[in-house]
Amino acid sequence: MTNLIGKVAIVTGASRSKGIGAAISRTLASAGADIFFTHWTSFDETSGNGVEKEFPETLCEELKEMGVSAFHMEADLSDEASPSRIMDRVEETLGTSCILVNNATFESPTNYQTLNRDILDKHYQVNNSGTLMLTMEFARRYEKAFPERKDGRIINMVSKGPDPNNLAYIASKGMLIAITEPLSVGLAPIGITVNSVDPGPTDSGWINDELKGHLLPMFPMGRIGEPEDAAKLIRFLASDDSGWITGQLIKSEGGFLGK
Repeated sequence: MTNLIGKVAIVTGASRSKGIGAAISRTLASAGADIFFTHWTSFDETSGNGVEKEFPETLCEELKEMGVSAFHMEADLSDEASPSRIMDRVEETLGTSCILVNNATFESPTNYQTLNRDILDKHYQVNNSGTLMLTMEFARRYEKAFPERKDGRIINMVSKGPDPNNLAYIASKGMLIAITEPLSVGLAPIGITVNSVDPGPTDSGWINDELKGHLLPMFPMGRIGEPEDAAKLIRFLASDDSGWITGQLIKSEGGFLGK
């Protein structure tokens, strides 16, 4: 098993029991990493698959029962103060982190008839500005704390493909894909790898029976992706074994034929 004992991982956007963020947190903890995860209840109350108000604390206790340390906090990445606030809280509770998984996202369906500047800005503030500023803060603190280490890991959760009803979301995720390679070059000298993971359609609570019937024929392996599928890849990318892999967009989607 991948050994992450002694490492501190930050996972953003772990707010629902069936979500990818929760699966990532559990999987990294199973390898021994201490976990700090964020969530944003206000978004879940009005968007996505609904809010599970008690879940963050439940997840935190679950992770602790796995034998690791775990903490969490509410964090709105559209707030420019959030990156420093998150990193300060991580250092206060667990110490300096060496793994950052950028999983938190804003998503609101948009097509060419409904896309406007306000919707686009909301996607940008969370998926791009907030995520990238957290990434930069993570990198600066890692460099200061670990000048001799080469185990820094940044992993972005992204999406792409011909979805005409998710224009703002796909556009904002495309920016993360675009910056992955140049950022990996910039951070390589200080021992941090940067990769992006595209999990494809994942049954994290948003796929109803009708949509499942539409998607299933596009998966040649005969099933739709589960959150744990992406989490297992991220566990590898967070490990020392992945140290020579950087600047990559990696698909973990079971051969999905839809893009």
